[in-house]
Amino acid sequence: MTTSSALSRRGFLGTSLLFVAGTAVACSSDPQGTAAAKGAKVTLTQWYHQYGEEGTQAAVKRYAEEFTKAHPDIAINVVWGADVSQYETKLNAALLGDDAPDIFELGDFRAEMARKGQLEPLDDVYGVAKDGFNKADLDYLTVDGKLYGIKTIDDIMVLYYRKSMLKKAGVTPPTTFAELVDAAKKLTSGDVKGLFIGNDGIGDSPYLLAWSQGVDLIDGDKVVYADAARSLGGLRDLHSDKSILLGFTTDWYDAGAFTQGAVAMQWCGLWAQPVIEKALDDDFGVVPWPAYDSSGTPVARLGGWTQVIHAKSKHVAEAKKYLQWLWIKQTEIQIDWAVKYGFHVPPQTDVAARTPELSKGAAKDAAGIAAKYGVSFPAEWTQAMQTGFIAAAADIANGAAPEKTLEKAQSKAQSDLDKQMG
Repeated sequence: MTTSSALSRRGFLGTSLLFVAGTAVACSSDPQGTAAAKGAKVTLTQWYHQYGEEGTQAAVKRYAEEFTKAHPDIAINVVWGADVSQYETKLNAALLGDDAPDIFELGDFRAEMARKGQLEPLDDVYGVAKDGFNKADLDYLTVDGKLYGIKTIDDIMVLYYRKSMLKKAGVTPPTTFAELVDAAKKLTSGDVKGLFIGNDGIGDSPYLLAWSQGVDLIDGDKVVYADAARSLGGLRDLHSDKSILLGFTTDWYDAGAFTQGAVAMQWCGLWAQPVIEKALDDDFGVVPWPAYDSSGTPVARLGGWTQVIHAKSKHVAEAKKYLQWLWIKQTEIQIDWAVKYGFHVPPQTDVAARTPELSKGAAKDAAGIAAKYGVSFPAEWTQAMQTGFIAAAADIANGAAPEKTLEKAQSKAQSDLDKQMG
């Protein structure tokens, strides 16, 4: 899942308008616009949300045109959608009407959509290529044993650290949570704090603490995060010695606190690395969130966007052919999309390994972390569950009893899951 705070890192510009199912969505005025499309027997409509990165709209139109040149019987109507804050609302409205897109993006993949019959299974699209995808992505997109989406980019989140600051303090990159707490304390000096995980002092840490203890949020039809009371109790340790940066001018998804020297370690995304490298040269490194203890495991959260096919499309076979061509077979396009308009990791591990921009330094380390330690939210995880979990974690950070606090929140989340599972 992509949190609302992470999504707000993007800025968006409007284009021309097309009215779909009673709502306005931005799109290109001539989506295909090439002679190659004139003889097409089928036209697929493909929705994207508005990416803020320059060049993205032209890129997706170019991909569509290349496909149609190779498959003249299928044209692609690329619809450049609403900004991310409105996209899903407008998508949901469109899916209720007669003009629903054949292919569309999801920032938060939801198992409920698959179980309601809105999404087409894509196991045959993956075929033998399935084993080459990041396992965390496959787990995220699997519902009742079937795959319902294809990730187009992986946004890997990692722990950045300033090499010079750690060396000066005699600190090595932490490999356990106890080492993280100790390092944050030793790195706090004067106006510099040891660690930044978000302006609220919480950020992604509740998920990371649970996962690093070996506890998931949901297991089958049960919400189980209360089993992570031991690790989430560590939030009190992080907050007690005042080594966490709070209330900076930008939040965790922006590298400002790190590049400006306000903090020695920061949880942030790979998307920020070009800015960090420009500001700090090679005076930084990346590691996963450390294992909670010797029995736990390091983790890193995977976000990113997913493309799916509407199960009620009249052209499912053609839509599958396009997605297989685009996101399974076209290595150069996948690399282009991942690193030319932002900085991401291609979901296929062998494609990531062949991406020049990910072949050295911290970028290579981050790609390796994504493959080895990447974790995604369960497909059943909802905004309501997230809100309750984060609120419980904040209470724990302020001294509330971890077990009772998490059990209370978990009970409400379980009711949500029960309704979802029918």
